[in-house]
Amino acid sequence: MSEPPTKILQPRLAAISNPVVASFMAGGVAGAVSRTVVSPLERLKILFQVQSAGRDAYKMSIPKALGKMWREEGFKGFMAGNGTNCIRIVPYSAVQFGSFNFYKPAFADSPGAELNPYQRLICGALAGITSVTFTYPLDIVRTRLSIQSASFKELQAGEVAGPRAKLPGMFALMVTMAKNEGGWTALYRGIIPTVVGVAPYVGLNFMIYGTMSQYFTPEGEHGPSGWSKLAAGAIAGGLAQTCTYPFDVLRRRFQVNTMSGMGYQYKSITDAITTIIKQEGVVGLYKGLTPNLLKVAPSMAASWWTFEFVRDILVEMNPPVEI
Repeated sequence: MSEPPTKILQPRLAAISNPVVASFMAGGVAGAVSRTVVSPLERLKILFQVQSAGRDAYKMSIPKALGKMWREEGFKGFMAGNGTNCIRIVPYSAVQFGSFNFYKPAFADSPGAELNPYQRLICGALAGITSVTFTYPLDIVRTRLSIQSASFKELQAGEVAGPRAKLPGMFALMVTMAKNEGGWTALYRGIIPTVVGVAPYVGLNFMIYGTMSQYFTPEGEHGPSGWSKLAAGAIAGGLAQTCTYPFDVLRRRFQVNTMSGMGYQYKSITDAITTIIKQEGVVGLYKGLTPNLLKVAPSMAASWWTFEFVRDILVEMNPPVEI
């Protein structure tokens, strides 16, 4: 006599509903949804970030820049680099949420206890470092793909023949970078300022979201409503990003540091900061902040809401054990 389907599926459902596994899977879905929604603003932020002093191809308001992108490249311009970004963000977000829940028991005061804000900050920072380490090559390639089709005259005269030229794909670009830019370590260029910026960003994101979720939870309720989760995610993402934004600018600059025509060749993080402030002022460290905040709020709102929605479904999939 064959075993009932529930008994056969139970080990698999139990594995999926494990908090770490469920968070890993839900994090991947959340990352893909959140980044696709804000892809045009994500690309515009990168174009602003990599444009140094004396270059004005995208020195304009956000609506005009988006209009320029649409006129020159159409819908594909809005989505340029998004495929690579999603390929990167799915494992990045999955590892980030999964590793947070993996580290969580080590910092909880007792098994199953909720973390306090400082514990969430530390766990979030560790989760950020873990996710960056695993997915950084995809991030640097995404940055290259995001700017190669843009109408930077300096790039058209250098590495790219023009915005309509056929561009290499993700894996082809990885191989080209490794061959021409000093080996496979080229795929990790800029990882130090990235880790320095991502660790506090992710830590603050988890800490602020947890705090805001408690604030938005009505007395006697188990958790906040769907709209409150969206608001908590938007606030957490906006505040965390503003506090750590200069590190994001440094990350982008180092990722394209070897591309001809960009107007800079930084030797170190200190040299980069000094040069940017000298040539562009302190505001240079915050280039692209406005479009970034415009995309971070809906992005993190969608990310946290999707994550908790999918995670709760997965956690509840485990059927009761038949005795």
